[in-house]
Amino acid sequence: MQSSAQFLITIGGILLLSIAAGSIAKRTFLPRVTLLLIFGIIIGKDVLDLIPTVVSTQYEILANIALSMVGFLIGGKLSRKSMKGTLNKTLWIASLAVVATVCAVSIGLYLIGMEIQLAILLGCIATATAPAATMDVISQSNYKGPFTNLLISIVAIDDALGLIVFSIGIVFVGTLTSTEHLINSILDVFREIGGAIILGTVIGLPAAYLTGRLKPGQPMLVEALGLVFLCGGLAIWLNVSFLIASIVMGSLIANFAKHHDYPFHEIDDIEWLFLIIFFTLAGASLSLEALTSIGAAGITYIIFRIIGKLLGGYIGAKISSTDNLTQRWIGPAMLPQAGVAVGMALVASSQFPQYQQLLLSIVISTTIFFEILGPVITRYAIKRVQISNTAPLD
Repeated sequence: MQSSAQFLITIGGILLLSIAAGSIAKRTFLPRVTLLLIFGIIIGKDVLDLIPTVVSTQYEILANIALSMVGFLIGGKLSRKSMKGTLNKTLWIASLAVVATVCAVSIGLYLIGMEIQLAILLGCIATATAPAATMDVISQSNYKGPFTNLLISIVAIDDALGLIVFSIGIVFVGTLTSTEHLINSILDVFREIGGAIILGTVIGLPAAYLTGRLKPGQPMLVEALGLVFLCGGLAIWLNVSFLIASIVMGSLIANFAKHHDYPFHEIDDIEWLFLIIFFTLAGASLSLEALTSIGAAGITYIIFRIIGKLLGGYIGAKISSTDNLTQRWIGPAMLPQAGVAVGMALVASSQFPQYQQLLLSIVISTTIFFEILGPVITRYAIKRVQISNTAPLD
């Protein structure tokens, strides 16, 4: 009984206080995501320690639900209609941002004396972004235009490209140690990415035809949640990327469900409830102690990740002939980084235990930095584009 009371009181308090976060966000330069993370830090273990164990132990499942919804909604925006004219730009920008980030971070860390194997691993991890934070900043901006549509498309494939590059990086580093690492890494990349694509397809294709039959034109919320939970649960059970699987499923439904207008737009109404809890508990789980031990390697990682994203985004936008505003601001808009990077670090540290301590300390500390300040920069970039596009002509 006591545990149930603690759980309900905590969740209720988080939801109510999120209203204040939204109000502050409208009056300041800070996005809701950053405010919720800061709020989480304040009530977390390093400050007030107000989160009961019964809530903190449920963080993983709540995070998986929230991110599965995010993936599904991102996939729903990848229709042939919405991607028309942007596919080339998306691939160029996302690919070059990933490559430039790997090169910049790896070279930067190597130049300050870090072992080349560890520098490569950190360079690959630096490619990861934060789709949930980016999507929320876009939603909060209330700005719909070519820039935000392109950013959504980039976010949809960015982590998939990052996982591929990360897997290649592990393979490369593995060849410097043993053949066993090489074989295991190749199998891992095929299983995690290929398996996620297959799972999303197996669920998405039949769902595209079957959903929305009970109430023509508007798929039911129960159907939407059922598919999201089923896809996310099976992906976790099969040990494949639930984010990629959800994106693939959402994209297939968006493209092949001809009998209704929008793929499960009902989820938009409840997604934010899960994201509130997700971001707040994410902040509560952050260790401020990690920031104090960031050191020269962490600072180098931060600086060169920013350089890589900005440079790669600019070059990709330039090559794909986007407008000047996109060339200038698409790189800064891709800076948020969150849980995917920590997940990559855990995988890398398990395969290369000799790097575990330094690898995890750098990634966790820098993720805190990008998780809090990244959305601020994304919001500023969108704001600049919005102001420029709505400014009156002379």
